Amino acid sequence: MRMAQTLLTPVIDTLGARGLVAPARFAARAAEEVVAVDNAHRAPSGVMEVPSRLLMGPGPANAHPRVLAAQALPLLGHMHPPFFKIMDDISEGLRYAFQTNSKYTCMISGTGHAGMEAAIANLVEPGDKVVIGNSGIWGERVAILAQRYHADVVEIKVTPGETFSYEALKQALEEHKPAVLFLVQGESSTGTHQSLAGLGELCKKTGTLLLVDAVCTMAGVPIFADLWGIDCIYSGSQKCLSGPPGASPFFMSERAMEKLKNRKTPPATYNLDLNLIGDYWGWFGKRSYHHTGPVSTFYAMREALALVAEEGLEALWTRHQEMQKRLWAGLSSLGLKPFVEKEEDRLITVNTIKVPEGVDWAALTKHAMDTYSLEIAGGLGPTVGKVWRVGVMGFNAKPQNVDLVVAAFKDGLQRQGKL
Repeated sequence: MRMAQTLLTPVIDTLGARGLVAPARFAARAAEEVVAVDNAHRAPSGVMEVPSRLLMGPGPANAHPRVLAAQALPLLGHMHPPFFKIMDDISEGLRYAFQTNSKYTCMISGTGHAGMEAAIANLVEPGDKVVIGNSGIWGERVAILAQRYHADVVEIKVTPGETFSYEALKQALEEHKPAVLFLVQGESSTGTHQSLAGLGELCKKTGTLLLVDAVCTMAGVPIFADLWGIDCIYSGSQKCLSGPPGASPFFMSERAMEKLKNRKTPPATYNLDLNLIGDYWGWFGKRSYHHTGPVSTFYAMREALALVAEEGLEALWTRHQEMQKRLWAGLSSLGLKPFVEKEEDRLITVNTIKVPEGVDWAALTKHAMDTYSLEIAGGLGPTVGKVWRVGVMGFNAKPQNVDLVVAAFKDGLQRQGKL
């Protein structure tokens, strides 16, 4: 108590001199309260220790060393011209990664969920009809989100592990003529890859905006925003881009911007209003303060996008495909089978593996972590208890990592007497 009182003395004396408190009475009470809090809680001290893990689940994946190093660079003010140059570099890198000439690219400050909400909040007005392709947990969440923004939501569903056919989507568009069609390119809860070919043209015929979730696919599998006629894409920084969580790559087409500009009501969010965020990113010929951009995270993403450009998209896509083939060659030799039946529907970046009858999936993942410091994830949403999920993404998509995953599966299955 004496130490607490000593620490508080300068504050007490100042308040007393101003006639705001009676020093003696305040000192006694404050010291007692500090001691009580001190006895209940201990503030962290010393250097933080973080274990080393190989993150081969659905994300986050391990960040590239250059990306991690970029976060240690000196801070700049979020309105300083040198920082604006970094933001411009990010915008240009995103145009390459999204394959678009649109000037409406940026990093939403927040994870992929922030990008998801930004898309719905800005492109959907109350009463707008929205057709949502629900092939797993991300479709479910967008449906909930769109309902909270008072959209007229129409959900179309497929059995987990399947994707939507062109014909089914054409029928839904012609029947409902929605303002927005939402699809997940890579559904990480089920391991499916949704084809987007030809959908942009279909959407234009019905006056529909095509919105795509590319959180676990961007830079891992092909996506062509302009060629495919996509109107809005959001992604995540922590998967195939090999960055830390905390930023959501974002793209809008001219059609999407026209919808935003012609809204009858302003977006029901200030934090994610793309009129304001776009102004901060220089979309409209000037820059205005909207929020404090996460400076160090943006450094990381500028470096991540530089790595994408240096390797080249085609080489990136090829590397991911080759590592996915290597993974399945190893898993198949152990008798393991894919959850997604059709090969053309299988996601390269997040692979779902059927849990064989009589195998304790959780015990295998725990053994992988305890023995190899290796993350192998279980199912999510409709696949809980049915699958393992293995990510082959970004910096982690290399032979030694894939081989370690296969070795961990072999060891885990042998321990359970299944090999």
